[in-house]
Order: sequence, then structure tokens, then C-alpha cells
Amino acid sequence: MSTGPATIPAALRAAAAQFGRHDAIVAEGEGPIAERTTSFAELDAQVDAFAGSLIALGIRSGDRVALWAPNGAPWIVASFAIYRVGAVLVPISTRYRGNEAGDILRRSAAVAIIAATDFMSPSTAEMLDGESNLEGLEHRIVLTGDAPSGWISPDAFARFGDSINRSDVVAREAAIDGDDMSDLIFTSGTTGRPKGAMLRHHASIETYLQWSERVGLRAGDRYLLVYPFFHTSGLKSGVLACVLRGATIHPQAVFDVEAMMRRVPAEQITMLPGPPTVFQSILDHPNRDTFDLSSVRTSVTGAAVVPVEVIRRMREDLLIPDVVTGYGLTETHGTVSVNRCDDTPEDVALTIGTPLDGLDVCVVDDEGNELPTGESGEFWVRGFNVMTGYFDDPAATAEAIVDDPNGAGSWLRTGDVGFVDDRGRLHITDRKKDMFIVGGFNAYPAEIESRLLEHPDILQAAVVGVADDRMGEVGLAFLVLRPGGELRADGLTEQLTPWCRERMANFKVPRVFRAEHSLPLNATGKVAKAELRSRL
Repeated sequence: MSTGPATIPAALRAAAAQFGRHDAIVAEGEGPIAERTTSFAELDAQVDAFAGSLIALGIRSGDRVALWAPNGAPWIVASFAIYRVGAVLVPISTRYRGNEAGDILRRSAAVAIIAATDFMSPSTAEMLDGESNLEGLEHRIVLTGDAPSGWISPDAFARFGDSINRSDVVAREAAIDGDDMSDLIFTSGTTGRPKGAMLRHHASIETYLQWSERVGLRAGDRYLLVYPFFHTSGLKSGVLACVLRGATIHPQAVFDVEAMMRRVPAEQITMLPGPPTVFQSILDHPNRDTFDLSSVRTSVTGAAVVPVEVIRRMREDLLIPDVVTGYGLTETHGTVSVNRCDDTPEDVALTIGTPLDGLDVCVVDDEGNELPTGESGEFWVRGFNVMTGYFDDPAATAEAIVDDPNGAGSWLRTGDVGFVDDRGRLHITDRKKDMFIVGGFNAYPAEIESRLLEHPDILQAAVVGVADDRMGEVGLAFLVLRPGGELRADGLTEQLTPWCRERMANFKVPRVFRAEHSLPLNATGKVAKAELRSRL
């Protein structure tokens, strides 16, 4: 286990002391980089000022404060200020509408919301106007944009802090314990109503010190951050990791391939993380040959399963020297295992690395019995970064976290299926909920998708199980085809079935292939399979 600051705000203090004049944030924009930069010392001072306003407004330690805004410097300042006063950050997805945001505000018992009102239409403020039962929401603060009636404008909010001494902020920060709750992050809700995972300060620090060391993130790196800040991928492996290592954050508010590719050479990006769909979009862009990625040293990608073909093309076609894969979920502060930047290409492509120090992973069958090395089952995880539980939801907590039958602590049931090899490396097969059963045989969509992506005319693939009278379930594949290729949308099933039967067991071969112009993505860039199923 590594050592580091006890709390998230302490990590920023340490970064300001060590990297004071170095760039902490480079905002999006067309002007010179020097005009868009915030140093670590400046960021620390801005956070102090924002924290002072929160204290003056009456925000107490342990209060839940929601943040609803796109990636950008204001988001980073507000989030660290929430941490600094001992409050709990409740991020809200920028994909949410008013009723979804209202549900999060009510269930988290948030006392305040900090929102940008200038990034979507209707605005966040307008969408909340129709929400009832928000009596506990005492303060509505505008981060950027205009302030409608009942909201505090950015200028007015800043003036609140004039009455607060910096010593008051320092004292509030000093009272935070490493085991205190830092974040309440609601899961995406793909299998039902979102649940709020309670995360902690020091578990966040420890997780991303280890993560940063393994992926090779270092001081001075320039990190293009397209992962959303409201998710652990952006908030923890992005913002927090950069602060811990002294790397520069280049926030990207909206995923746009052309905009990203302009920033890479202009700002000499060295770290380019993202989900596999981001790199598929880059690889298949018609102007890819004009993209200059020569400054990029490392890329980190992850999803339920990362197709081997995507890893190969990232190395061979995009010429990224180090590609690293990992695995995690919100309930483990975002990370369970990760490869190292110096691992072999085969290990990076075929495994999701080894667990972080201090974590145990076992593989169990449907009855919870541990399986031997090499056999597939559900991953269970225990250790320092497993969430405290789901906020105000003991039933869901009891379902997710189970006691070890031998009395050796508690395990988190991940819902992910895979196996551990004889070297202790994890291999993930799929999400347990995505698996379907064809005539008694388990079929894993991710495995089938990876094989389909080996076809030169298939750009993207998503497989779901559908009911079948004879077999119980069969696979249906949604495909995005390469323009100008030999595959045709008409008669796609007849064209692809023989190709698939040469490469996979018959029960794995989808019974139907369907061409799509694009696949729907969720806010973190992963394919939204629930939406695909709804199309049926």
C-alpha cells in the first residue's frame, strides 16, 4: 500500500506546494494556451475562495452538495471547494433531465445545488422549476451562466466569501477524516433505479496513487480528459489522478473527434484516455490520416470488456506506444485492477491486469462457492476501496455486499463474469446481466462482439440476447458497417452467418444481424444496450 495525503483537499494543498506555478488546468478555447491556463497555486487559491462562500452560506460538514455542469475549470474549482469544507459531492449527469436530477436531489437530501445554466436548453434551472418536493434544497447557486429568480448569481456567490477568513477554511479542512464520505455517486441505473454509492477520501487517494503509478502518469503530463467529471472515470482517474501526480488537466466538455484531434498537437497531449468507443470513432473517422497523435505516449481504456481488435488498432494504426487497460466500477471508487504501462502487449490486450494492492478478488458460482483458477464465474471483491454502501438503501446494500462464509470480511458482488489465471491476472468475460443462454450454453456478448470486430467491414458491434421459442434465447447483433465495404445492409444475416460459423461455436453465432447508422452511447461513452433492446 502506498502513502499519500489523507484527504482529497489535502492532495490539492500538496500539489500547490510542490507544483505551484505549473499548469493545473488548460481550458478549451482558440486563444493562446497561456491565456487559458490555471496553475496549481491559482487553483488552490480559487478553491479557498469558493469554499469561503460555501461556509458563509451555511454549508456544514457532511452536507450533500450537488454539482450539475459540464467538464471544465469551474467544475474542478467547485468540486474541490465542496470537499474542502467537509461536505459531500453529489455529481449529476449532464445527460439528465429535470425529473432525473430532481430524483437525485431528493434521494441524496442535498441542501444545495451548484449548476451551470448555460450548457443545455432548456437550462438546468428551467428543468428544475417543475420539480416538487425539493424543500430540503436550501440553496441554488449558478456556477456559470445567468441566474434566474431564486438562484444566486456567480458574482453574488463570490461576495459571500468576503466575510470568511482563510483560517476558517483551513480549520474546516483540518477536521476532515480520511474515512469520511467524500462523494455520493449514483450509478447509471441501467438495471433499474440509480443507487448512490458512498465513497471515501483516503480510499480515493490510495486507489489513484496506485492507478497512476501503474499506468505511468507523471508530473508534467498533459491529460486530455473527455471522460465526464460526474463519473469516477473523469472525477477520480482524471481530475484526482492529475492532482496527485502534478499532471495538467485539459478538460473536454463534449466528445467531438475533430475538436479533440486539434487539441492533441496544439497542446502536446501526452495522455489520451477514453472508453473503447472513443478510439473506435477516431480510428474510423474519414480524416484520420490527417490527425497528428505523435505527442501521445500513453492511452488508458476500459469497459466491461475491451475488444482485442481495438487495442491492436490503437497500437498499429494510431501508433500509440503504450496502451493500458483496466477494470473497475463505481462501487470500488472506479478501479479494481489495471495493467502496467510496461506489461506485454498480449497481457494488455487479453487481460485486465492484477488487482490493486490491498484488494482481494475471488470467482464464485451462482451459489457463492469459490471456483478454482481458470474457471469462469462472478467476480467478488473485498478490500480498502469497496464502498461503504448505498446511501439510505440498506436492502440494496445487503444485496451487493455479502459476508464471507468463513468470517473473513465482506465481499462486493460485482455482477461481472470472468476468471483468474495462474499468474493472478484477471480476465473478464462480460457483465453477468448481459449474458444469455442458448440451448443451455452461456453466451457472452462481449466475446462475440470482439470476434465480429475482426471483420474488415464492421466498425462497431453490439450483441444482445432475445427470446427464441426453440433455443430459449439467441443473439441479435447490431452493427455499424464501413462505408464502401463489401457488406450490404440488405441480406446481412445471410452474408455474415457463414463467416461467423468459421470463427466461433454455432451457439454463439447471432441469429440475426442488423445494420445501424450508429449505436446509442451512454454518458460515459459505452454502448447503451438497454436502448438497443427497446428498439426491438
